[in-house]
Amino acid sequence: MASPTSIKLDDDMKERVQQLADSRKRTSHWIMREAIAQYVEREEKRETLRRDTLEAWEEFQVEGMHATAKEVDLWLTSWGTEDEGPAPECHK
Repeated sequence: MASPTSIKLDDDMKERVQQLADSRKRTSHWIMREAIAQYVEREEKRETLRRDTLEAWEEFQVEGMHATAKEVDLWLTSWGTEDEGPAPECHK
């Protein structure tokens, strides 16, 4: 269920949204909803990545398991070649 809300835009932004809406044969309402939906989705993914990164850092500090940059680079360099190798083993 959608409920109305309001947003204040300066005249320049309002005109830009309207021009984009006209060129896309959409309403300015549709353009703003789409922009907000895309922004929220992107920021939710960014927040998930931030949390996952912090959890991985905390796990590393406790466990110490890692692969070196050199090991990972060698593995990535092998991608798509006949000698493609497995992911490097984590170690302390």
